[in-house]
Amino acid sequence: MSELNSMSRESKKRRLRRQIVSSASQSSHPGSNGQDREKALSSVRQKIGRRGMLACLILVLAVGVGSGFWHYTQRNYRYSSYETVWTLDINEGSLVGYEPFGTNVLKYTKDGASYMDNKGKNVWTESYEMKTPIVSVQGDYAAIGDSHGNRIYIYNLDGSQGQVTTALPIRKIAVTGTGIVTAVLEDATSSYITFFKKDGSPLDIAIKTKMEGDGYPLDIALSNDGTRLMCSYIYIYAGEIKNRVVFYDFSEVGKNVANRLVGGFDKEFTGTIVPCVAYMDEPFSCAFSGAGPVFFSSKNLASPEVISQIPMEEEVQSVFYSKEYAAVIVKNMMGEFANRMEVYKKDGTHVLSKEFNYEYTEADIDGDWIILYNEDSCRIFNTAGTEKLYTTFDFAVSQIRRGRFPNTLVVTGPQQMREIKLR
Repeated sequence: MSELNSMSRESKKRRLRRQIVSSASQSSHPGSNGQDREKALSSVRQKIGRRGMLACLILVLAVGVGSGFWHYTQRNYRYSSYETVWTLDINEGSLVGYEPFGTNVLKYTKDGASYMDNKGKNVWTESYEMKTPIVSVQGDYAAIGDSHGNRIYIYNLDGSQGQVTTALPIRKIAVTGTGIVTAVLEDATSSYITFFKKDGSPLDIAIKTKMEGDGYPLDIALSNDGTRLMCSYIYIYAGEIKNRVVFYDFSEVGKNVANRLVGGFDKEFTGTIVPCVAYMDEPFSCAFSGAGPVFFSSKNLASPEVISQIPMEEEVQSVFYSKEYAAVIVKNMMGEFANRMEVYKKDGTHVLSKEFNYEYTEADIDGDWIILYNEDSCRIFNTAGTEKLYTTFDFAVSQIRRGRFPNTLVVTGPQQMREIKLR
């Protein structure tokens, strides 16, 4: 019996060894279980890959939906109130005004100027004495001149850069984004357009005109790099006052042209006056006349051309512009709304027509927001025509700009500056 049991145990051991050897042999054979495991691993990898692709697709869709929702909100959401984030007391002094500059504003008075950023920090303060300060700002540079005086002060975001002293009285000034300054000077019979470097030293460029000949400069504008000048002249012809817009080029392009005069336009301004000209983003510029805006392109530097003329029959109330947009507000002749605002891109393409009732005293464009305001309220539209905000303030307002974030404004007055958060 014991022998039988021993044989049975030996038989079981042999069967077990055969099973182990068989399993090992199958594992090493390419068509056996090893191949099955490779197929299984490949299937797992494919599933992981599909899941990864699905996760990426979901992420892309989520970002797209989130971005679309954000843009929809920015375009269509209307704010109804605000809260004050911070307040800064300002010494009013002999305040003349504020101009958009850097990330916030340039404050200028009869006895000095200061630049305050959008956090309410006073970056710099410079002193001078003027009877009637006039200002020009472009990019990171600002020039402040004494109208009918003889001094011009040149600044950038870091502070004073130079000072100009003129022999003749100053009537108008313009500055470029590189700090070059142009001044219109005058005596009893003539006007002189002169140029200065950012340190105040003179450039060997001058344009002389006479009222009974070339005309009298109403307004001037400089291209950002300072190589081109746009000027609106009034002149007398056959006993009538007429208007002409001209372009000068001081680069190599205009070197061989008489008086560097590369373009002149009269017929577009028949029967009207052009009190304001402006350079926008290259190569576009605009002349704002009483009969409507005229847009120019200087793509061909040697021959600027009219690309769009917008006729307006109504009385023009206000004109204002940025590098990207130009706007005109006219007095409505009929209907329930007193005013109508027309907004155009820099190339003259029409963007917006908006009728409204609001007693504004100032109008600005900041980004895609059109900001109308008076001393105690504001009304803001975007270029899609959505009214973003209509509110009143319990403090005096001199200037309004967009703040650090999409839903903030920096509101500056004679005594205080505030950042407000719209909600």
